[in-house]
Amino acid sequence: MPLSQERFLAISCLNVGVGPGGTTNLLARIAIVNYVGETVFDKFVSPTTTVTDYRTTTTGITEENLYSPEAWSFNDIQQYVASTFKGKILVGHSLWLDLSVLGLPHPAVDTRDVALYVPFRNALRSPNQIIGLQTLSWQLMQRRCQEGQIHPVENARAALDLYRSDNLEWENAIVGKKWPCALPPSTFSRCYL
Repeated sequence: MPLSQERFLAISCLNVGVGPGGTTNLLARIAIVNYVGETVFDKFVSPTTTVTDYRTTTTGITEENLYSPEAWSFNDIQQYVASTFKGKILVGHSLWLDLSVLGLPHPAVDTRDVALYVPFRNALRSPNQIIGLQTLSWQLMQRRCQEGQIHPVENARAALDLYRSDNLEWENAIVGKKWPCALPPSTFSRCYL
């Protein structure tokens, strides 16, 4: 029996840098889209610590975005997202990074990570490498994404479209107890239940 489309949400997060050199990620924006690509949620997140690198060139995020009255607190985002994700199958690219920055674990069986999907990796002759969303989108769908600044809604839709391009085979593999994805980096095992 096929899974209901209502069970699927695609997510993408954008981060700013904190700490020395801005190398540590801090959630700055999250987007969630439904199975047909409609935006369900798209919010900026007020920083919980001092931002040392807004990464504006690639993210478009500025100080004004994160300190605007429309930006949500991290706690409100975390609570909203936790309740929204409950019972859902998450689709995305490198989901472990999004789950890590959100501080939320999710059942591994309820994830569809296009960065870990072995048939996509094999199609691009990179079975042991994580391939970027931009490359996957172009090579497998002839679709451009992430040109100029990165946009989380666009990224979520691109990941969702990649999943949908092979969803029958993906779900059949899972039903047949042949998990079709590689494991995420072991340092992110805490992100999965």
